[in-house]
Amino acid sequence: MKSLKSAARRGVIVSVTAASALALASCSAGHVTQTADQVAAVDGSEASTEDGLIAVRDVTILVEPDDQHASLKFTAVNQGYEDQAAELESVTVDGQEVQLQPASLKPINRDQRLVGDSQENLDNMPQAESEDIQYVATTMQDDDFGYAGHRTVVFQFSNGDIEVNATIAASQKEAGEYNRDVESTEGYTTEEPSGH
Repeated sequence: MKSLKSAARRGVIVSVTAASALALASCSAGHVTQTADQVAAVDGSEASTEDGLIAVRDVTILVEPDDQHASLKFTAVNQGYEDQAAELESVTVDGQEVQLQPASLKPINRDQRLVGDSQENLDNMPQAESEDIQYVATTMQDDDFGYAGHRTVVFQFSNGDIEVNATIAASQKEAGEYNRDVESTEGYTTEEPSGH
């Protein structure tokens, strides 16, 4: 026969264990609630037309340090449930029209994409040979765009407009092509750093 002290001790241990589990579950539930509405980190901005047919993703203004031109990186996707097409009619950055090449684009049908970037980046990008993806080169004047800032970009589609605040960044440098030079005003050089 077991003593009452032993049974009481086990009862206290079980109660403490149950209370700890409940406290941890409450803490975890609160943590999920606090982060439920946070957006995952992505390279660029994203938004969609009011009817939800067209979404633009990864919208980023790209500025090159040695050039007076900039480009606009984006992907437009027709995410409609029905076979409804839309056309990109124009794009502006703070009112400045972005030049698109080719200027005449095919309509974006259901499950199709339009990928925009600088001509150089498109040339270096592996491109799918598919009618479901169109590629368009974008260019515009560098209107004193500052890195890590943002500007308003307006996409005008045949089914509605999309307005986003796009981050200003530089195109990713190819590994091994540039060296960091702390004394350079541009910050990069193709020459080997001194002392190496």
